[in-house]
Amino acid sequence: NMATLNARMIDRPIRPCFPEGYRQETQVVATTLSYDGTYPIDILASIGASAALHISDVPFNGPTSAVQVGRINGQFVANPSTEQLTESDLDIVVAGTKNGLLMVEGECQFVSEADVLAALKFGHESMMPSLKAQEELRSKAGKEKREFVAAQIDSSFANQVTEFLAPKIAAALGIREKLARYDALDAALKEAEAKFVEGVEDKDEAAKKSKDLGTIFGDVKYKSARDLVLNTKVRIDGRSTTDIRPIACEVALLPRAHGSGLFTRGETQVLGTVTLGTGDDEQFIDALQGVIKKKFMLHYNFPPYCVGETGRMGGQSRREIGHGFLAERAIQAVLPDFEKFPYVVRIVSEVFESNGSSSMGTVCSGILALLDAGVPIKGNVAGIAMGLIKEGDKVAVLSDILGDEDHLGDMDFKVAGTRDGITALQMDIKIDSISFDIMETALSQAHQGRNHILGKMEEVITTPRGEISEYAPRIETIQIKPEKVREVIGAGGKVIKGIIEETGVKINIEDDGKIHIASTDPEAAKRAIAIINDICAEAEVGKVYKGKVVKIMDFGAFVEVLPGNQGLLHISEIAHERIRNVTDVLNEGDVLDVKVLDVDRAGRIKLSRKALLDKPH
Repeated sequence: NMATLNARMIDRPIRPCFPEGYRQETQVVATTLSYDGTYPIDILASIGASAALHISDVPFNGPTSAVQVGRINGQFVANPSTEQLTESDLDIVVAGTKNGLLMVEGECQFVSEADVLAALKFGHESMMPSLKAQEELRSKAGKEKREFVAAQIDSSFANQVTEFLAPKIAAALGIREKLARYDALDAALKEAEAKFVEGVEDKDEAAKKSKDLGTIFGDVKYKSARDLVLNTKVRIDGRSTTDIRPIACEVALLPRAHGSGLFTRGETQVLGTVTLGTGDDEQFIDALQGVIKKKFMLHYNFPPYCVGETGRMGGQSRREIGHGFLAERAIQAVLPDFEKFPYVVRIVSEVFESNGSSSMGTVCSGILALLDAGVPIKGNVAGIAMGLIKEGDKVAVLSDILGDEDHLGDMDFKVAGTRDGITALQMDIKIDSISFDIMETALSQAHQGRNHILGKMEEVITTPRGEISEYAPRIETIQIKPEKVREVIGAGGKVIKGIIEETGVKINIEDDGKIHIASTDPEAAKRAIAIINDICAEAEVGKVYKGKVVKIMDFGAFVEVLPGNQGLLHISEIAHERIRNVTDVLNEGDVLDVKVLDVDRAGRIKLSRKALLDKPH
């Protein structure tokens, strides 16, 4: 998955730099040859991909560059080390050209819109040296760019088709329901094919006209939808630029799931489910920087039926991996510390229907499910997707975009966060660049929309339930001395396996002596804790224990007073009267009360039986 995410991050800023209509297959391969583990490698890969394209003959309107922005103690840092990132309250990757940003991807710890905007400006400024270096590289080693001319369409044919289609497409775009709108658009296209293509006898000419007609249809639809918004400020579905679609929320839909939440926004509906697990359920990822252990996972599923299509069902697509990662980052910031809530948490997002921003719907349904599961999150998170339509000086920033507005617009800007600040964001620009003033407007509008969505969610559930599901494992945490860990585990794991077999619980032991006991049966957990406490207990001077004779020696007997803890009962401490042979009084297996007289620095225990017996008169 990490390779897929890195590939997406490399691809997204370079894609808008190819000329429109360019269809030549182009493959860029970024290979890691050596890695010292100090800095994230994806930034270098992005710059390397741009440099390779820039010096090639491919018609690439670059170069592009990428910078990772952190903030430590209030100061922005460009390309922080992996160690520095642990101290940063934001981690944002920005990519673009000298003209502006084309891509943003990152996570934050409740950072304000103003601070995020400042980080984006800092990131763009920090790109300039690497952009300059690529220009210098091209001047020394660059090839002449091959000429690219987009396929031409006969102007007379284009005018006739446009005149025929324009009113029909405009009427279709006035239909607010998605499927009905699509049916009307399909009907308009079929009418145009019947009028302009079906009567053509020459197969080659008919094929070209059909292809050109499809291109013209897309262009007319693109222009009509954009003109509608820019000229009337009314969108395809009748909303204003700032309106949010109707929202409905439900929780506790699935009785056996540990937590569930259904979030519906317009024609986008997402079910989120939460499963609580133990340390055994951690995900282990073999990454370049070593093994990564994940205690929180979010998996996003986008089945074909959610957009009325058929398709392959199987492993996650690149898109699913990317959307799930964004939603995971948005929610990660509000999860409780593992010490406070020692559960591994998995959210699964099932998109039931989609008409725009299912990833942000995943954030909302995931939060609803967490609240239903009783997870003590630090705050409620909502997400919204912002769009942009820009023609010259005319600009419209759109809140809560539809799928069509994403396709026909110039920007897809997803922002998630609480009322206190942003937790994750992702932006892709389809045009040359946009100004920071437009970004500021989009962030401000997103903040208003986010608060509106949170209000709708909190009408259904505001705070986490008081307790977790009865079907979720109960986890009890105890602390023992680190040096006792070996005793609890036993030789070859014999002791801990015995506890698990006897009680049916799950046990996870950390090196610092923290032990997590998980079970759906509270009594079983109590029994396991009691056994562990007995193993780790230490003999106290002056305390009386019921012990068992485990070995007889000439000079006394060894008595087990605690599991794994034996003390010496010297022959002189067995009775008040003189004893010639220990076996005259004791045998292996005998159970008796003994008193602890002393525990020396080495932990050796000195016991007495006679101290508990009455002295003879």
